[in-house]
Amino acid sequence: MTRPSMRLLLVLFAALSGSSCGPKSKCGPDTAVVSEVIDGDTLVLQDGTKLRLLLVDAPETTKGHHDCYGQQAASFTTSTALGKTVQLAYDDAACLDRYGRTLAYVSVDGVEINTALAQQGLACFLYIAPGGKARSDELKGYVVEAQTNRTGMWGACTSIPCSQ
Repeated sequence: MTRPSMRLLLVLFAALSGSSCGPKSKCGPDTAVVSEVIDGDTLVLQDGTKLRLLLVDAPETTKGHHDCYGQQAASFTTSTALGKTVQLAYDDAACLDRYGRTLAYVSVDGVEINTALAQQGLACFLYIAPGGKARSDELKGYVVEAQTNRTGMWGACTSIPCSQ
């Protein structure tokens, strides 16, 4: 094989294999394993990173809280993500929340947990600028649709703490 052909092959291989050696975002890696689910919207990755799902706020189940539909949200996130390799996407405008948790959109097997929680009535919409601005209308729309259709907690709970 000639040198120009070899160079062309190397360039093509690098392009096809996504030759970046590190994370695509300054916020963190693009894949990770979930080692713990704290509640519906908070996970811990295998490396110890605490992760908070962007644009959703699931009813609480920690620190003595037993909010309506909190257990359902936590169970959904647990069954979807625990022990699995997840794909992570970030809004580089805000990598961390005020508690030091990494903010991300989390997907498993083609299902984005943030979106699924909103669509299934397992979470409220929560936008804290600037993280998630680009997708805030989309996620808010899913929550409004779940409210309108009385899906999940919107049809089952008399009091929804995360919506106040």
